[in-house]
Amino acid sequence: MSTQLSGKEGLRNALEGVRNRAVRDLLKNPLWDGQSTGRPIPDTTHACSVSLPTWDSVVGYEEGRDRVMKKLEAGYPRFFLHPLVKRVFAKATEEIAETGKRAIVFPHKRAAQGAQRYVERKLAVATRIASYDEGMQALIVPETAIGVAMEYWRFTGEIISSRRAEDLLKERDSEGGSVVMLKQQLSEFSGAALDDHYLYESGMSGVFAAYRAVMNLFPSKKTLQLEFPYVDALKVQQRFGNGVVFLYDADTEDLDAAVRRIQEGEFAAVFCEVPSNPLLRTINLPRISEACRQGGVPLVVDDTIASSINLEVLKYADLVTTSLTKWISGMGDVMGGMLTLNTDSPWASEFRSFLSEDTEGGSRLYSGDCRVLSSNIRSYRQRVEKSNQNGELVADYLHEHPAVGRVWYPKFNTPHEYRLIRRENGGYGGLVSFTLKQPRKMPKVYDALELCKGPNLGTEFTLASPYTMLAHYFELDWAEACGVSPNLLRLSVGNEEGDLIIGALARALDLA
Repeated sequence: MSTQLSGKEGLRNALEGVRNRAVRDLLKNPLWDGQSTGRPIPDTTHACSVSLPTWDSVVGYEEGRDRVMKKLEAGYPRFFLHPLVKRVFAKATEEIAETGKRAIVFPHKRAAQGAQRYVERKLAVATRIASYDEGMQALIVPETAIGVAMEYWRFTGEIISSRRAEDLLKERDSEGGSVVMLKQQLSEFSGAALDDHYLYESGMSGVFAAYRAVMNLFPSKKTLQLEFPYVDALKVQQRFGNGVVFLYDADTEDLDAAVRRIQEGEFAAVFCEVPSNPLLRTINLPRISEACRQGGVPLVVDDTIASSINLEVLKYADLVTTSLTKWISGMGDVMGGMLTLNTDSPWASEFRSFLSEDTEGGSRLYSGDCRVLSSNIRSYRQRVEKSNQNGELVADYLHEHPAVGRVWYPKFNTPHEYRLIRRENGGYGGLVSFTLKQPRKMPKVYDALELCKGPNLGTEFTLASPYTMLAHYFELDWAEACGVSPNLLRLSVGNEEGDLIIGALARALDLA
């Protein structure tokens, strides 16, 4: 037995070494030219991003063109079906689905039931649910309903991970991590007790859980979204429940009006991100928190973008949502989400009861993913502090560059509001967005940028994303009307040497 355990430990160490080398290689040798289209970022089995190194490849990806889609070896897991997950779907279809129907495997019964209701509400088709392998559930749908069923997969984030799929296909038990240990690590940064952390399959799964928790309290009301949010955080509020009032630019008079409506108890909850994505604007959180208390309205805050290293938001919120996929992981090779409960919330008891049942005791995170996150979080503080330093360096450089039109960074926009919640030793974060004075030149600049390019953020390596094109391609006019330019470029600034990042930007911006 001791020899067997030693062998497993050696295998884990070897796999971790491969992951670390793949990430370190990207710090010096980024995937940036057209030849890298479709390659996983990082170059590991469970990568959460994919190289889209040219503007044309981004357009081809969004429009589903074969010349791009055939090259994709990976993608962001909610939007792109990982090859291992695709094989699980095919296996389940062969084993339990009728002719002409397909099986979509969800991590648990509640997710499958939610997907079933979503499909049957939108389409007049018959579906059924079947048990499938160790607690997972498959939704069996006609071929024509696949697209709608996968909308639920994307919007809610209730997905099976590539590691869970790999273990199922190899018919092996997970080399699992300790949920308690991971929660202990997380509590060192959140300041909350272990049992006030609830772990989910993805960041969006945590956001969806928060939405369901507040709607469980106030089922007849709409929610309020303050500031332009990450795309699917808004989609959840639009597509599930009673709708959302969306204040995309919460300045002065509009914010004053929203505060009055909050104080009158109009909403089921207020949702916001601090800072927002991709415009890096920060709402006056203490003011909104006070209004929510006065009106008896729960406040749900997402702290993913700048991280809990830099910001202290739990004391203002009732629930804090966090994508563990981003800065907390940093390696770009594992999905996860978290809800943190404020025990001083007026609804703490109700939320605790709902979330404990929802997670069956505190965690829906697959044990193999738990192990990887527990390993990755060890460098969380170091990673964020280095990205703070590099992020400010990049933001200052772009702010002064003659070809740059506008820079969004907490240091420059809504700085007072950001500092209200900034920790004593916190920084401004590693996310920077910018546009050019001549927007039509952004595709040329993007193509020439010698940095990794693709979806995701919070990785140790810098990752550039033409954010609006990827997140809002089929609603570009709407996004632009909300102040988000189609030619906006978002940089998740990593841990490379600062001179390397600035040099890459300088060479690309020479074309602007």
